[in-house]
Order: sequence, then C-alpha cells, then structure tokens
Amino acid sequence: AYCIYVLCVCVCNWQMDYYYEYTECDSKGSRWRVAIPRSPEACTGLPEPVRGTKCTFSCKAGEFLEMSAQECTQCAAGSYSLGSGIRFDQWDAMPTGFSSLATSLENSPRRDDSSSWIPQGTYLESNRDECTVSLIYAVHLKKQGSVSFEYQYPDNNLLFEFFIQNDQCQEMDQSADTKWLKLTNHGEWATHTVNLKSGTNILYWRTGGVLMGSKVVKPVFLKNVQIEGVAYTSECFPCKPGTFSHVPGSSTCDPCPRDTYSGHGASSCVSLPANHPQYIHSEGSAVCKDRPPCSRKDYFQIHTACDHEGMTQVMYKWLEPKICLENVTGAESLPPSGERKACPPCNPGFYNNDTATCSPCPQGTYSDGMKPCKQCPAGTEPALGYEFKWWNILPSNMKTSCFNVGNSKCDSMNGWEVAGDHIQSGAGIQSCCVFHHSGTEFGRITFEFETICSADCELYFMMSTTVVESWERTQTRQSYTHVMTKNASVSYTWAFQRTNQPSDVRRHVNDVARIYSISVSNAVDGVSSDCRACALSTQPSSSTCVPCPPGHYIDTHSSQCTECPSNTYLVSHAMPSPDACKPCGPASMSDKDHSLCYSDCHFTHTEGNVTLTFDFSLLGSVGSLMNGPSFTSKGTKYFHQFNISMCGGQGHLAVCTDNVTDLSITDSQREKGDGANAVKTFICQSTIIPASGRGFHTALSSQSINLADTFLGVTVHNTLDGISARPEMYPQTSKKVPDVNFYYRSLETTSSCESGRSAVLTLRCNPEKSTKGDLSVPSRCPAGTCDGCTFNFLWESSGACPTCTERDYHQIEGACKGGHQDLLYVWTEPKLCIGGVALPEKKTLPCEGMEFWVRLGAGMGAFTAVLLVSLTCYFWKKNKRLEYKYSRLVMSANKECEMPGADSCAVMEGENEGDMEDEVVYTKPSLLGKLKAIASKVSVSEYIVIPLSTDSFEKSRQA
Repeated sequence: AYCIYVLCVCVCNWQMDYYYEYTECDSKGSRWRVAIPRSPEACTGLPEPVRGTKCTFSCKAGEFLEMSAQECTQCAAGSYSLGSGIRFDQWDAMPTGFSSLATSLENSPRRDDSSSWIPQGTYLESNRDECTVSLIYAVHLKKQGSVSFEYQYPDNNLLFEFFIQNDQCQEMDQSADTKWLKLTNHGEWATHTVNLKSGTNILYWRTGGVLMGSKVVKPVFLKNVQIEGVAYTSECFPCKPGTFSHVPGSSTCDPCPRDTYSGHGASSCVSLPANHPQYIHSEGSAVCKDRPPCSRKDYFQIHTACDHEGMTQVMYKWLEPKICLENVTGAESLPPSGERKACPPCNPGFYNNDTATCSPCPQGTYSDGMKPCKQCPAGTEPALGYEFKWWNILPSNMKTSCFNVGNSKCDSMNGWEVAGDHIQSGAGIQSCCVFHHSGTEFGRITFEFETICSADCELYFMMSTTVVESWERTQTRQSYTHVMTKNASVSYTWAFQRTNQPSDVRRHVNDVARIYSISVSNAVDGVSSDCRACALSTQPSSSTCVPCPPGHYIDTHSSQCTECPSNTYLVSHAMPSPDACKPCGPASMSDKDHSLCYSDCHFTHTEGNVTLTFDFSLLGSVGSLMNGPSFTSKGTKYFHQFNISMCGGQGHLAVCTDNVTDLSITDSQREKGDGANAVKTFICQSTIIPASGRGFHTALSSQSINLADTFLGVTVHNTLDGISARPEMYPQTSKKVPDVNFYYRSLETTSSCESGRSAVLTLRCNPEKSTKGDLSVPSRCPAGTCDGCTFNFLWESSGACPTCTERDYHQIEGACKGGHQDLLYVWTEPKLCIGGVALPEKKTLPCEGMEFWVRLGAGMGAFTAVLLVSLTCYFWKKNKRLEYKYSRLVMSANKECEMPGADSCAVMEGENEGDMEDEVVYTKPSLLGKLKAIASKVSVSEYIVIPLSTDSFEKSRQA
C-alpha cells in the first residue's frame, strides 16, 4: 500500500474569503484597517493592518468608501448612497437592527405579538390598543448628525412620542416639541427631524393607546427613516422594487412612472404594451397584476354641472386608471347616462341670475335661492351664515380629497361626489374621504346625514384635527348640532372611512355616507337667506345698523340697543325682544355682559321662622375630584378627574387640559385654559393615566370633555328644571341642616345624550370635615354617573354649614364666689354652623354669697319663732278670760235650773272679776283646742254675748 500525503495551502482572496473593517478610533482620532476572514481558519495570508482614514472621514452622497483602496467611489446605476447616512424605506420585513418591544403594567419588557409595530411594505404600522409598544434602533455616530422620518398621527387617543437615549440608558435632553409628535390631518404625511450627538444613540418610537371605550384607535404610520452622521458607507444600497436610479452616483432612487414597474436594484423601469392582460396599479409599482373583469366597483356616478338651459344629467365614468377588462365573460358594462333633469335651485343666500351657475348675493342683500337678491328693509340686516341643501356643485369654500390608509395617493377622482339633494362618499380605491368647511364663527353648525355600511366603516366629524363626534357602521338619517364656544376661524372636516384595514384593492365600494344638508349660523363671510332686526344708530334720521354691545338686545319699538335687566342672561339666536333675556335661576346672578349666570357663593333658606344663611366661599371657587382607579380590558390603570366650578363667573371656570398632544404649553397657559385642547366650563372631566406602568415620564391627561356649561341655580329642593338630585344616593344622617343642591346643564348634545348632559352638586354640612371638605361620587355609580348623561357629586364640608347666629349658642351661669358670678356662652352641640356671629365674651356680675343668705334666713326664722310664741301666749291669756266668764254663766244657770236672761248674760258693772276667779272650776283645754280657739277668736275689746231668755233673767234678779 502506498500512502500519498498532500499539503494544501489556501491563499485568501479578498471579497470571497475576507473583508475589511476599521478598528475603533483611538484618543488621537486615528484608526486601522484590518482584514477579517469570513470563516475562521478558511485561508492564510491575510493582509497586514494598515493605517486607515481619519475617524471623521466620510464620502459624499452617491458615493461609498471602497475599502481596499480606501477611496470614495460612485455608486453604480440601480443603487444609491447617502454618503454618511443610512435610509430605511422598505418595510416588507423588520430591517436588521430594529426591534419592537411591548411594555407590561410593571414597566418590564414582554413579548406580545398582538401589540407590536407591523411592517406593511412601504411603511410601519403601530399597535391599535392601549399597550405601550416601543420601536427601537441603536446607531453609533462618529460625528454629530440627525434623524428624520415621515409619519401619520391622526388619532389623539393614541400617545406617540420619540426620544433618544445614550448607551447608559439615560434619556438625552429634548424639548417637548421634539419629543411629542404633533397630530396630522387624515392622509397627510409629516416630517420630523431631531439632531443627534456623536456616540451611541438609541432611538425610541413609542406608542400607547388611551382606549376607555369600545372604539379602536387609528394607528401611527412610519416610513422613510433616514440617519445622518455615520462615519462611512462601505457599500451602496440597491433600489427597492418599484424604484430605479439610471445614472451612477445617485443619492436616491426615483419611483417608476405609472404603467411601468421595476424589480430589485433596477436602473430602469419596464413598460407594458397597450391592451396587455396585465396592468400596473400605480406609480412605484413593483409587480404586474392581472386585469379583472369590470364590475360595479370600477365605475362611479356623477351629476354634471348645470348647462346654459339649467339642466343636469346623471353620468357614469370609469375609475382612473381603468384596471378592468370590459370584453370578457362576466364583465359589466358602463351604464348609459340618465335623463336630463332640471337643476336644483340655488342654495339660500345664492342666486343664478338666469345663468348656469349660482353666485352669492352681494353684501347687504338676501335671497331664498329661487328669487333674485333683495336689499334688507330699513331697520334690518342680513342674517349671515350658510345653508347648503342642494348639491349640484361643491361650494367654493369646501374642498374634497381622497386617500388610502397608510398612503396619501388615491384614484384621480374626488373623495365626495355631489348628487343633487345630497353629497356622498365616492366609490374609488380610497378608504377615507374628506371635505372641509372654513369660516369665522361663534354660533352652531347642524348637518343631516346617514351611513350604509357592510363592514367596519366610520364617519368622523372633526374641528381642525380634533374629533368632535363619530358614528360607526350603519346609521339612519339623522341630524347633529355642534355649538361653537370660541370666536375663531375654524376648519370642519367630515371624513368617511370604509374600513380600518389598509388595502391596495377596492373593497366595500357599496358602503356609502350621505350628507343631505349643512347649516352654519353667524358666519362672518357667509351669505343671507333672510333679514333680522338690527339696532339703528342714535344719529337723527339715520338708518345705519350698528352692533349692540354684549348683553344688549334690540328693542323692536325703538330699534335701539337695550341692556338686559339685572340677573338675566342673553339667549343666543333668540328673536329681538325682551324675551331674549332669560332670568337666572334661584340664588344666581348674571355677569356684566349677561352671557352667563353664576353663584356668588351665598345662599339663604327660610323655613318657618328660621332663616339659614350660607357662605360657600370657604370651600373655594373650583373643586377637584379624582376617582378610581379603573382598568381597561388589557389592564391599563386610569382615573377620572372632575373639575367643578361652584362660584364665580368667567374668571373662575373649571379647566381640563389634554397634555397628550400638547405637552409644550406652559403651566400658566394650562391653568387658564389657553391650550389648543383645553376645555373651560363649569364642570369638565379628564382621563388621567399615571406615569407608572406605561413607560411615560409624566402623568397623561386626555379625553377632556365638557359636562356642564350652563348654571341653572341653587336650591334645597331635589328637582330643578327637570333635573333630579337623587338624595337616596347619599343617605343623610342629620336633617337639622338641609342639603344645598347646585344644578348644571350642558347645551351640547351627544349621540347617547340627546338632551345634553346634566350635573348636580350637593353640598352637605359636616362639622367633622375640614373647611375644604371632600368631594365624592355615589358608591353605586363610581364613574359619577349611572346613565352616562346625569352626573351626581357630593361635597361634604364644615364650610357647607350655615352662618352662625344667636340661636346657635346658649348661656351658662357660674357659681357665686367672693361676691362675684361669671356668665359663660357656649355653642349648642353638635355645632352645625361656621363663621357669622362670635361667642359673646365672658361676663362677671356682683352677687351675694350663701353665708349671707344663711345668716339672713336664721335671723328671720328666730324672729318668726319669737313672734309666734308671743302671739300664742297673748291669745291664750285672752282665751282663758273668755272661758272663765263663760263658765260663770254656765254655773249660774245650773243653780237656777234655767239660763239667765239675755240682758244679764254679760258681767254686770261693778262686778269684780278678780273676786270670782277662785270660784271658777274648769277643765284645762287641750293644745288643739287652744289653737282652734285662737283661730276662731274675736277682738279682745269685745264681749262675748250669749243670748238668754228674759224670764230666766227676771227670775235671777228676783233671787
């Protein structure tokens, strides 16, 4: 056997076996170029390291650094380079280096496929729920640079911020303008640029929904991320499909024109011949698609403009570009045009003057749309506004557009189409249609509409970029009124979205939104359909109309401005008459301009002969309540904060702000309600999301709504103007002081509250609470309302107790000590009053002590005893004499067997009473008998006369 030993030596080949890279820069700013094998131990003979270019070196746009020669070289056709930057414009998959990370409630990362950034081909789409999701990309810059990107951010119910951290996870200094992204209009792409520092920069695009209801938020779209400031680019990037670069040294790739397409890294675009069975969808196409048979979704209906004969016609047109085939099996042909019909009349305030077009009436004139314009009579002026109810052409102050979800381009047709008695959403590829109306207003706007849908369509009514109201799915014909509370120039938008899912094909084309009429009042640049009374100048024989000052109405008899009476407010849009001034409710007053009624914090209640006076100023003019927490379906914690204005006029209204999209406003502006998304009214509500658990560094306030913009009055009764206080929600422990109810109402109606919202604030005297007290909501309705329309609040406070009076305290007399006595005054417990009269000072009065009265009593007792003994002795002696005389008479009578005569009963003159004393024998009477005798005694100077018979007396004499 023979053994053959072979020694193989592999010599490394550049680009196949190894590649070049630069080392990290040293402290002097220099670096080395080294060769790195693509696989370990694959070959030998690697080039030795050589000194590289300076760390700050970079090539120009359209060039790349060729590492073997370390020279800048132009990019070939079909590729591009940013020189010292990188660009991400293709999102078929998540590019290398990007990651999507969802944050849990504990602010810890977790995997959640349902909550992430999703590649959609030409853009990235954010999550649609309330989870916090971050798109992260880290880049190391050798010099100062920047990052720029395009985005769509149409929904303020989704939070969207962009911030930068360093390699120590410390957030870089950023202003609120660069951190929080501004809202965009539907279909519009905005560009955001932020400067970057040299070193490691970790970029964060963070979103998180504020989803408290069942509605799904609109996602954020992101595309064309470009980063400048990298040290060098060692290769060029191929053009993505649908784009091309036909010359070397290109810094960008251009999209292919319509009817052409291109593949990956194309230097030119390919065209298709006419009548080819395939078609190119639009510019920037990467593939060809088969042409389907024509169907209903490939054409649309229009009304032609009125011709010189005043006639219009319904016509049908193919959608452009036409992508369907007509002459194939199952194809639908274009319907024939309809009959010619008479054009609808002009809208009120316009005239046609026997022409095919309608023109606005000149200033100072009016028309109902069917008659020529006329001058208003003397003493009247045009009532300016807009009333669109005929739709032959789109009014000049409106515009319409069409766009796809995620793409601003659309078919070459209007988003909304006029249809005689209504305007309706078009049938193109668009997912959303918009038309705008602008004007300087301080009135109301009313429109009538309906929607017919088979999918998840939605109609939006917006003021600027703020959604005022929206309606999902099919809605029957109905009207909606929005009251404008600020005198400013605004833009209103009606947007109809057929589906919330992006698509490049026409879907749900039969879903349609129709608007029948739009009426706007008090538009400065409007037209007039009628005239209204005006105030005339005070100059003699003048017929010039002059505006009335605030709080004045027009007296129809004198045509002069007359101020509303005291404590009345002027009703807007009311007929000129004294009835335009409505009286304020109980215990309320009007402001100087008679624009609203309010409470001055004082209230008086009389029941029987008792009058209670309340002063609520100690509670403060505005109270706040934050109830909760509550949790969404995915566990996001949130609170409802209520701000309530109890006392004061315009300067003391409650303010709720939305800092999600307006964090750049100052605190003073936020307190005054000057922010773009601030609500300033009597009672408002905000949704508060705490900073913890969402990854945001500040508490977020969003979805601020107006609960009450009209103050109705104050009373102790449980009903006022159809609003009930429902005292059973707050059981009352003491009824000595009645609850005081503040009643409010909102003039703005909603889809769920056709009569508007209302609120009742109940003030209850509770001496155990502080002066500021506590605000609460019913336990059975933790959101403050049980039906979503009527809100109830309870404010318990010692400051809600009545003012103290003299009947709230009583007097206590102290003991007499040292000849002095104290009089004290104390409050009657429990004390159910505050402020008012103060307790009188302690009084000290002279008094006689107990020793004096004891001595006086003893003396009086001794004197009385001596007097009684003396009287007893005196009358006893007198009684003894009388008894003696009576006994003598009795004894004399017994001796003669008969009584003496009447004339001899008395003691004869000359008789010596003392001589007979020893002859008298009698029985000593008892003490009781003596007392009875004393009680029945006669005067001592009188004699006791005992009547005796005359015969006996004579016989006695004879004897």
